[in-house]
Amino acid sequence: MTSGHEHTVKAFDQDIGQLRGLISQMGGLAEQAIQEAMQALQRGDTTLAKQVRSDDKRIDAIEAEIEKLVVRLIALRAPMADDLREVIAALKIAAVIERIGDYAKNIAKRVPMIHTEGEDRIEAISLLPAMAQLASDMVHDALNAFSARDAAAADAVCKRDKSLDDFYDSIFRSLVTFMVENPRTISQVAHLLFVAKNLERIGDHATNVAEMVYFAATGRYLADSEPGDIQES
Repeated sequence: MTSGHEHTVKAFDQDIGQLRGLISQMGGLAEQAIQEAMQALQRGDTTLAKQVRSDDKRIDAIEAEIEKLVVRLIALRAPMADDLREVIAALKIAAVIERIGDYAKNIAKRVPMIHTEGEDRIEAISLLPAMAQLASDMVHDALNAFSARDAAAADAVCKRDKSLDDFYDSIFRSLVTFMVENPRTISQVAHLLFVAKNLERIGDHATNVAEMVYFAATGRYLADSEPGDIQES
C-alpha cells in the first residue's frame, strides 16, 4: 500500500516537473523573440517586428502562471532546503525571462525607425546578428542548466558574459565611427546603438539566471566577482 508521504513526494515531483516545463516554454518564446526581432531588423520587416511585440503577451501570461504555481507549491508542499531553493529560483528566473522578452520587444519597436530614413546601408547591422546569437545561446544554455540542475554549466554561462561585453564594445566603436563618417545616419545609428545595448543587457540577464541556477543547485553563491569574471569554486 502506498503511503501518504509517497503520494506527497510524487505530487511534489509532478509540480516541479510542471514548473520546469513552464520555464522551458517561457525561455523558448524569449529565444524566439530575440531571433525574430533580429530577422525583422536585418530585413526591415515591420510586419514581423509587430508580431514580436504582440507575441510578448504570451511570455507575460506564462510568467503569471508560474507565479500561481509557485505560490500553490509553497503553500501545499512546504518544500525544504534544496527543493525550496529550486522553487524560489524558478520564480526569480521567470521574472528575468520576462525582462529578456521585453528587450527583444524593444528591439522590434526600433525596426520601423531604423528602416524609414533614407537608403543608406549601415554595414554595422551585419555585426549585430552574431552578437544576438551569442546572447540567445547564453539564455538557452542558462535555462538548460536550470532544467538539469547543472552548476558547472551555469558557471560556464557566466564566464561567457565577458565575450558579449567585448562584442558590444566593438560594435559600439564601429557604429560611432560610421555615424561620424555618415552624418545623415545619426538617427538610425542611435537606434542601432540601443539595439546593441539591449543585446548586452540580455546577456547580463542570462548571467543572472545562471547565477540563480548555481545557487539553487549548490546552496552557494558564485564567489564575489564581476559578471563574466567568475572565480572557480
